[in-house]
Amino acid sequence: MLVLGASLALSLALITARVFVTHRLTFVFLLWNLFLALIPFGISTMLGVAAGPVRRRLLLPVGAVWLLFFPNAPYILTDLFHLEPRPGVPYWYDLGLILSCAWNGLMLAYASLLEMQRLVQRRLNTALGWAFVMTALVLSSFGIYLGRYLRWNSWDVLTNPLMLFYDILDRVLHPFAYPRTYGVTVLFSVFLLLGYITIRQLGRMSNDDGK
Repeated sequence: MLVLGASLALSLALITARVFVTHRLTFVFLLWNLFLALIPFGISTMLGVAAGPVRRRLLLPVGAVWLLFFPNAPYILTDLFHLEPRPGVPYWYDLGLILSCAWNGLMLAYASLLEMQRLVQRRLNTALGWAFVMTALVLSSFGIYLGRYLRWNSWDVLTNPLMLFYDILDRVLHPFAYPRTYGVTVLFSVFLLLGYITIRQLGRMSNDDGK
């Protein structure tokens, strides 16, 4: 928690300093994206500290809300699309700023997913825990596509469900008409899964060294 807090503080400082120097709000939207990335982390943390009986009752409904907001965390990786030379600020500074936010989004995603996997495994078993991880990452990758290219948001499930459902169904029924949909989904699914396995393996190696 302290390391995540320090990393988030770095992103905040970089954005604030940029606004102060340029008097422009160019990357302030990243603060909103980081806030959205904190939502699934907050939900998983809440479930993790809840009492056993309460957690069992909340795991399914709250877990569904978690899954709805989870793509917002790794989505920040795609904010690298906004990187381009801009007057008044060195290119390397903007690169570091966006990478800092992207890193925080990814780490918040992995920290949250680790907790959710632990809860699912405790409730069910290890195999279903990993099935949950892969399902969450595939759906999250599809959510990244929906957010970046179709500009859908998590709350559109409530505010505009019919149009959202139509866009999703159209791509499911006509996969060859939307190669980018499946390209983005597959690429990010593999990337996020490999990154998640790496984080888990590094944590296991660290624990083994401490014994």
